[in-house]
Amino acid sequence: MGTPTLQIRPGNPDFLDLPWDRRLDDWEHERVVTMPTGIHRHPVLFVAYDEGIYAIKELGRRTARSEYRVLRSLEEQTQRTARPAGLVERDWLDIHDEGAAAVITRYVDHAFPYRRLVSGAGFGSRRRHMADALAGLFVELHMAGCYWGDCSLSNVLYRFDAGQIEAIMVDAETSELHPELSNGQRLQDIEIMMENVAGEMADVAAETGEDIDSADIELGVEIAHRYEALWSELTEELVITRNDHYRIRERIARINELGFAVEDIDISPADDGNLVRMITNLGGRTYNSDNLQERTGIEASENQACLILSDLNYHLAKQGDTTNTGKRVGTYKWLSQYYEPLIDRITVDWPGDDPIQGYCDYLNHRVRLARRRQTDVDSFEAYDDWVAAGFPGFDPDDS
Repeated sequence: MGTPTLQIRPGNPDFLDLPWDRRLDDWEHERVVTMPTGIHRHPVLFVAYDEGIYAIKELGRRTARSEYRVLRSLEEQTQRTARPAGLVERDWLDIHDEGAAAVITRYVDHAFPYRRLVSGAGFGSRRRHMADALAGLFVELHMAGCYWGDCSLSNVLYRFDAGQIEAIMVDAETSELHPELSNGQRLQDIEIMMENVAGEMADVAAETGEDIDSADIELGVEIAHRYEALWSELTEELVITRNDHYRIRERIARINELGFAVEDIDISPADDGNLVRMITNLGGRTYNSDNLQERTGIEASENQACLILSDLNYHLAKQGDTTNTGKRVGTYKWLSQYYEPLIDRITVDWPGDDPIQGYCDYLNHRVRLARRRQTDVDSFEAYDDWVAAGFPGFDPDDS
């Protein structure tokens, strides 16, 4: 026994004060904290540092190395995976020992396991949001050449993203990276997901006393249907005439509306000399969040960013800031006169733990208030009304 070998990424603590000479199940340490989490096949603990909260998962050395490598590669292509902070190897243990290594990841802020969403045999309006979130995550990973190998509700954490739900992959033990996936690999991954989700929903029904026939075992099938529709939309090969330039703009806009960035477009002659074939090469699902951060410095999830950008553009239009210089000045005014003062108030007043989500809830309330009154509503008046109403959030049936 002794000091393990650690690979720690910059910006994180060195973790040397933790009792690595003992298995996680035997840890009793002041840094250990309790956090919401799903079901894991390996021991998992959470530790708190000034830099943040971290998840530590103990597993075999080869599996740990593979998961760490996959997560490091994926973070360059998506924001919807756990962020790896370090790899720990207990060199005094056999490589096959299930405690021979540990992967350290940053805890996903404001996230929760799927059982918070699921109640009894079904969970109402949030079911569609959950299915969309998992389908979108699956598509994004497959676009990045990642074969998951064991997708399940437990291997994902969820968080509210404006009126939708965001899904974040936190378990990549069985994942493989390829330049691109074959249709066979994609379909096999989908089959595994459907089987796992059906089993998990059956377990939920049994735990809550529901008859097994009432279990929502079709959730996985619904996720698969939404996955195929999204995959088809994003990978469709478009054949257009040489003069149909607007079709290119329309396709880019439609992809951006789905949250995906377009890196470039391949245009090549089709069979007919007057036709061209258009293939869109996609980046990650970060179009709005990248745009918001570039313009304002605000970090937000994709749907949150889309809503906040709408608020910014509303203020710019209201002030008549249409030139490039006017937009830059107008953005600064919006930040200093509206966004930052309201975020400060939300941080103090709002009972939730994610001020960005609180701001989105407030924006949604302002829109509803203006619709009711059939007139524009002052931002701070709308905020006071939101507080007085008890901080209402999004109605799942409306989003």
